[in-house]
Amino acid sequence: MFKKIAVAAVAVATTFSLAACGGGNAGTGGGGGGGEKQKTIGLAVANQQADFFNQIRQSVEAAAKEQNVKVVVADAKGDSNTQVSQIQDFITQQVDAIIYIPAGATAATVPVRAAKSANIPLVAVDRNPEGAPGDTFIATDSVGAAKTLGEWVGKQVDGKGQLGVIQGQIGTTPEVARDTGFKEAMKQFPGIKEVARQASQQWAQDEGYQLATDMLQANPSINIFFGRADALALGAAQAVRNAGVKGVTIVGFDGDKAGLEAVKNGTLAATITQPTQGMGKLALESAIKLANGEKPPAEQLQEGILTTKDNVDPFITKHP
Repeated sequence: MFKKIAVAAVAVATTFSLAACGGGNAGTGGGGGGGEKQKTIGLAVANQQADFFNQIRQSVEAAAKEQNVKVVVADAKGDSNTQVSQIQDFITQQVDAIIYIPAGATAATVPVRAAKSANIPLVAVDRNPEGAPGDTFIATDSVGAAKTLGEWVGKQVDGKGQLGVIQGQIGTTPEVARDTGFKEAMKQFPGIKEVARQASQQWAQDEGYQLATDMLQANPSINIFFGRADALALGAAQAVRNAGVKGVTIVGFDGDKAGLEAVKNGTLAATITQPTQGMGKLALESAIKLANGEKPPAEQLQEGILTTKDNVDPFITKHP
């Protein structure tokens, strides 16, 4: 069965007015009942092309509909400068709170400081800007998750092998944490040597393919790939197939739809499934609390699951 681990994972704004049945501005629950003004939450998404971020958006919208809260969504499409402008638009609109998924490490602190200067509370999700954290931070405990994943990998290869690491965006919270956790696990397996590592810019599959191809050309004896995201791992799997290499253990991180299907069919050996639906709902609840003057915990780390062929099916049916 599955092993649970304690884990802390648009240039034009699109407006979604999500009202409960019956319409109007009369709210329910945290949205504000008794004639209270309907709250507006700005949701700044790093890149909606990524399934991980898209699932969080969908969860926020579903929770907002239940709470009679209006959500304004902005997709940065992976561009930090665009996201800075989008957050400024939220401030100009005087939203009640902001849910912020940083598009990268570059300029990540700017939106937080701008929101705080405008006295608008901010929930950081997945990535917490160093030096300017959100009022609360919601994420997977990537250190613990990557450590568990690394321990599993070490046992699968009998503690021997050559490792290639395909990194996410340098300096982002998940990249730093996943690196820390996996390295901690590798200390238990001195027979596994890291022989290559290269960083992606957008955590994208095509990047994973190119980086893994380069690594295999330089180090054809690589028998382990750790892609810091499922998309990167899937790119590595494609590179391995094209190179005609056999017996390579490939693992990812996120548990997005494509990653889970790849675990099921054996393309990936394992991943860490992050509770994107739970994270989105908690982000909306936390934003409402902050807008109401309440103070949620500074850090809200969620539970994730080491996912292999043995336990992947339930997560394909219904993502946590």
